[in-house]
Amino acid sequence: MQKALKIGKEIGLSLENATTLAELGSPELIQDFINSIPWNTEPDGDTARSVSEILRLRQAHCAEGAFVAACALWMAGYPPLLMDMGASEVDVDHVVALFRRDNYWGAISKSNSPFLRYRDPIYRTLRELSISYFPQYVLKREKTLRTYSASIDLRKFDPRLWVTHQGYCLEMIEILTSARHFDLLPHNFRDDQLRPIDLIEAHSNTLTEHVEPKKIIRLDGHLAPASPLDQAISAEP
Repeated sequence: MQKALKIGKEIGLSLENATTLAELGSPELIQDFINSIPWNTEPDGDTARSVSEILRLRQAHCAEGAFVAACALWMAGYPPLLMDMGASEVDVDHVVALFRRDNYWGAISKSNSPFLRYRDPIYRTLRELSISYFPQYVLKREKTLRTYSASIDLRKFDPRLWVTHQGYCLEMIEILTSARHFDLLPHNFRDDQLRPIDLIEAHSNTLTEHVEPKKIIRLDGHLAPASPLDQAISAEP
């Protein structure tokens, strides 16, 4: 635990926050902790908070939960790896923290859905791991998962960008969305060839742990301006 505390303090965590994460010595315990953090419904607009801010406010969405998980993995002796999974234009990306055990990949995931969470380390490749999310990565009845990224090692980036940053971690979000991505659908496979999920599956996907607020529409009848995250994603070629 002393080694974990040392790493936590070196990357900028307070003693209290470093102690909290140092007690999480395995991916399973880290996932339990991530689950215990209430879902960030972003009532005041999109956020991308750093680890310190998440631990202070005790709220997180998928990317924010992945930051905390990666930090805890680093302190537990694992590389702090993230993977971005890209969706079609009608949906949003999902970010998970990666770990390996006996050369097999697993994932720690924060999600308001019961289906896009932890993955046991049984997958030989990141493609296999990503495909495990495909059947229930849906919007209404449409399967929307399209790409997965190479693993992104957060040790390559200044911890001030994602561990202690104040405000929106835009640079880290841009790093995630601009990382090399690989297609999940076979070459020449069209979106309209994907069968919509059954109605009973769609009904099960309405189950969430926390109530999501409805999109705020301005008085002029238009949606609010795109968030920095939306802008970063839409700027991709």
